[in-house]
Amino acid sequence: MGQETGIAWTDHTFNPWIGCTKVSPGCDNCYAESQDHRWGHDRWGKGKLRTTTSDSYWAQPLKWDRAAKAAGKIAKVFCGSLCDVMDDEAPEGQRERLWALIDKTPNLFWQLLSKRPQRFERNLPTQGFKHGNVILMATVEMQGFYLPRIKALNEARLALDARTDLYGGGGGSAKIGISYEPALGPLSIRDYPGLRPHWIIFGGETGGTRRPMQLNWAQDIKAECEEFGVAFFMKQFSARTPHEASELIPAHMLVREWPK
Repeated sequence: MGQETGIAWTDHTFNPWIGCTKVSPGCDNCYAESQDHRWGHDRWGKGKLRTTTSDSYWAQPLKWDRAAKAAGKIAKVFCGSLCDVMDDEAPEGQRERLWALIDKTPNLFWQLLSKRPQRFERNLPTQGFKHGNVILMATVEMQGFYLPRIKALNEARLALDARTDLYGGGGGSAKIGISYEPALGPLSIRDYPGLRPHWIIFGGETGGTRRPMQLNWAQDIKAECEEFGVAFFMKQFSARTPHEASELIPAHMLVREWPK
């Protein structure tokens, strides 16, 4: 759940708590909910109790930070794979605890992913982040979700810039990203100048009840990323397992970039 991860676009995963509520079609085949039920829990749905992870688990990012510093690199942390950091039913005080942890780990780059980006602005720390070591991200599974979610991300980015002295009071240093996964329909960023992300991850859905993607969806968004200077990361196509989905990627599509 923390130290090791098979997610190609990050180094570690961290979940400050476990549990969530589905909000859009991308949630329909939620792997985290299925896993939670296999573990014998019931933490998915409105009003269901979210469970804060242990203190020893919370100490792991501090170890990752020390290791990254010793290696002279920045390690990436996806937060969270088993929750949504903008969940209004997050355990009391745990989001603020997460912000403090981010400030204690300058050698980690925190990838904060949500399907509720409209809540970023009100929930981000009032003083911003000491080291500017975050990227604000939203899931966009099809075109209809792009505009409201990218607008919310951009508003949060501007607010974070203004709150953090390191960013020079709105200098545009904070980064935003889109997880186009599971890809459930075509997506274009062409008609939104000024509302484009710094990073797009593409991923087809996996599992026995997966909804197939189309090759042109991936080709078209990759071409647009190249045209508009957006970092593009091809995670996987659609197949039964993530490994099989990764193996399906043709050579010309195997581009894996991160935002600078």
